[in-house]
Amino acid sequence: METRDDAGVAEARAPGISPARAERSLRGTGVTLAVLAAVGLLASLALTVDRIRLLEDPAYVPSCDLNPVLSCGSVMTSEQASVLGFPNPLLGLIGFSVVITLGVVLAAGARVPAWVLGGLVAGSAAGALFVHWLAFQSLYRIDALCPWCLVVWAVTVPIALWSVLAAARGSRSRLVRTTWEARLLLVALWYLVVLVLILIRFWDYWSTLL
Repeated sequence: METRDDAGVAEARAPGISPARAERSLRGTGVTLAVLAAVGLLASLALTVDRIRLLEDPAYVPSCDLNPVLSCGSVMTSEQASVLGFPNPLLGLIGFSVVITLGVVLAAGARVPAWVLGGLVAGSAAGALFVHWLAFQSLYRIDALCPWCLVVWAVTVPIALWSVLAAARGSRSRLVRTTWEARLLLVALWYLVVLVLILIRFWDYWSTLL
């Protein structure tokens, strides 16, 4: 039996999925990954610039310091902002750049080895776990939220989901046939949970704005 390591080949053999549909689906996944990662890259760049300016001038007020809750400065000066010994946004600059590159490659219709997509899944999953850790730290330890960080959170989770689906192209998994509506519903539910947690955690402040 002939086997190939290229993503998308085995998908064409999956029941009910034509080769043309498989290729369109993989291209669409590539476009989605590239767009989401581009947004994350811009947010990471903005965080990096503000972090550099803050290091140069401790009195500098970051552009995303909006109120006592939405305050990048409070987050940037915390220990959690440099958990690996350097500013966290540098991870975003590297990670999102890689995702953009792979997204463009997939969108162009190029065949990518399964191990590359496996690496994408592993990296995006690690990013999603890191985002959840940062979310917990921001909500219950730092007691402040960074608006640019929220943007990074908002794109990292769907990137992880779409990466898993891209890797599933080479299997007979039902994930291959997951509709866009179902994917968006999963992401929307995650957004809703985070929003509710934010509202509950900082309700004392939000209530003063009513």
